[in-house]
Amino acid sequence: MEQPELDVKTRILMSAKKLFAKQGFEGTTVRQICEDASVNIALVSYHFGGKDKVFTAIFEQLFPGYDLEQYKEQMTDPVKGLAFAVKEIISFTLIDKELSDIVQQELTMRTHRKEIVLSFLRPVWGLVKQLLDLGKAQGKFRFESSGETLLMVMGVCLSHKLMINYEPLLGFKDADPEPISRQAVQFIFRGLGVTEIDE
Repeated sequence: MEQPELDVKTRILMSAKKLFAKQGFEGTTVRQICEDASVNIALVSYHFGGKDKVFTAIFEQLFPGYDLEQYKEQMTDPVKGLAFAVKEIISFTLIDKELSDIVQQELTMRTHRKEIVLSFLRPVWGLVKQLLDLGKAQGKFRFESSGETLLMVMGVCLSHKLMINYEPLLGFKDADPEPISRQAVQFIFRGLGVTEIDE
């Protein structure tokens, strides 16, 4: 039975995401994507116009930070907003490991697609920086440089990406987003001089 059009597009995107994460963009062919998605090879060109546009569409459709306007209400208070942002970033990287791995690959390898990836990441980290600056202006956060503080927050939020390399040292294998994000928020807020955190 023929699947509805949206289903075909979604299947192509999900297969591409899985294969790009596993084999890299360059190591994945359109034919492999279509075989995995069980669709005709012509449908990639028809729906997306080629593999490069499939890559961009993955971020447009599946990256949770694509529409930051939806989180506007959570961002009015810098403490609550920063806690929310940290939890969402960590949850994304742990729950959607495929997309998170694609981000890491493209940034590490400095491909020509890096700018596409950064165009989706910069607004998210820009929002975190705004929350830091707002918190400092309101006397809720204490730090010297917002750029260096943002770098430290980024490091805490993404540190679990190294987990696979250090499992014996860490003493655990599978990362549960809830305790990791909770502890990350506490760690960051202690560094910012926040004594009381509303969970």
